[in-house]
Amino acid sequence: MSLHTDMTAIRTAALAAVDPAAAVTRALRDGLGPLQGRHRLLVIAVGKAAVPMGEAALQALGPAVERAIIITKRGQAPRRRPTSSTALFACGHPVPDEAGLQAAARVEAALREGKEDGVLLLLSGGASALLPAPAPPLVLSDVVGDRLDVIGSGPAVPDPTTYADAWAVLEAADLVERVPEAVRAHLQRGRRGELTETPKPGDPIFRRVEHRIVGSNRLAAQAAVAQARNLGYRALLLTTFVEGEAREVAKVAAALVKGARKYGDPLPPPLCLVWGGETTVTVRGKGLGGRNQELALAAALALEGCPHFLLMALATDGTDGPTDAAGGLIDGETAARIRAAGFDPRALLADNDAYHALRAAGALLRTGPTGTNVNDLLVALVGRVEER
Repeated sequence: MSLHTDMTAIRTAALAAVDPAAAVTRALRDGLGPLQGRHRLLVIAVGKAAVPMGEAALQALGPAVERAIIITKRGQAPRRRPTSSTALFACGHPVPDEAGLQAAARVEAALREGKEDGVLLLLSGGASALLPAPAPPLVLSDVVGDRLDVIGSGPAVPDPTTYADAWAVLEAADLVERVPEAVRAHLQRGRRGELTETPKPGDPIFRRVEHRIVGSNRLAAQAAVAQARNLGYRALLLTTFVEGEAREVAKVAAALVKGARKYGDPLPPPLCLVWGGETTVTVRGKGLGGRNQELALAAALALEGCPHFLLMALATDGTDGPTDAAGGLIDGETAARIRAAGFDPRALLADNDAYHALRAAGALLRTGPTGTNVNDLLVALVGRVEER
């Protein structure tokens, strides 16, 4: 049993389970719901996985598609449009840009024209930033728990929040005076009833809308657990609701690894523990990294000297922060290898420079763009004493 070989197999299985093209193909094969019998469809695909999702829909639906609009992150668009009737946009992410505004305008225009008798909307991570249609002169920003009103900012689902709710958030966080005047003015107009609220639950506009989640963090985590069991590990999916500061989550992960290593809790080795979700990083330094790299570096420090384990922190889209890494893969000797390379791992962590720390130890995880995006996975393998 090789922990590195097994971790690679587990990662491969998790990503394969949420392959966007396969997920769309399965969903359309299993039933079209409200699209059944419609022959003039508008396909709109938005997000980091928009290209494979959109192409899969075009292939599955064939001549039923009248037009398609595919909107994805710059650098992930194909060189050629899938069909002559497809509009392809490569836009800014995570910061919205002019290309995103143009893409949103094209979507709005297509929906207003109403040439087709059905719309298939395909959303994936990053859609909020890639499809900005802010109220002039505003600009907007970008999901744990699979909430439909949050995925891609929920463009086709009821919005239970109000202008008053948004104002209350600013007040609670003491941000009222720190946001632009245009934001304050817009929210105040909404609170006074001068602006129309977004459609709420029960609005008849949603009568003919059907939603289906075809890929999620939970599916990826379940596939990781299944593969680990196939490899002979006792495997547990602990949660897919991980949130919070990355370096604090790392302490919890380290505690679980130590408990399994020393006492066999929650189960004795060989053990695979899987978490899913999305952490955050409060940037105080000037270094380079991402939330998964920061988590991995913090865990490497917390687990220094611990034998016979391997921990992976993975951004499922293959891009963790503004780097070429998907995360980190660490063991009990990672911190020592960073020091041996001439760096202080604690100083680099304090400077939010997990990228260079992990690179020095050969602990960066590079997958390249995966074509999917279902938040993050954290996987810990704990082997028997004789296993590495």
